Amino acid sequence: MRLLLDTHILLWAGLRTARVPLLAAKMIDDPDNDLFFSSASIWEIAIKRRLDRNFPIIDARVFRQNLLAHRYLELAINGLHSAHIQELPSLHKDPFDRILVAQALVEGMMLITSDSIVARYPGPIQKL
Repeated sequence: MRLLLDTHILLWAGLRTARVPLLAAKMIDDPDNDLFFSSASIWEIAIKRRLDRNFPIIDARVFRQNLLAHRYLELAINGLHSAHIQELPSLHKDPFDRILVAQALVEGMMLITSDSIVARYPGPIQKL
């Protein structure tokens, strides 16, 4: 299965914290699953690291390199992903979550999230 991890799940998994839900950890550890992260998540980490003193102290460049070194694949944002946002219901306005949902829909990936609002979007989304 092709899995796209939302930013929180990605951070928890990448930093190896105990906050990764058990089912998400099993899915991430399953070698039959292809693990993807969005370039939008790296962008979000870089922005939030600058703006939020409570955000984990993490260098977005180093984090990205570590993900790539540990079998994660990067999914770049393209115009089709961006255009698909207009088809999404207006459940909330977080642009990072909306692009992740659009990417999962366009690419036929399962989006793994811990966010109950994101889980309300239509499509292959699994809240764990």
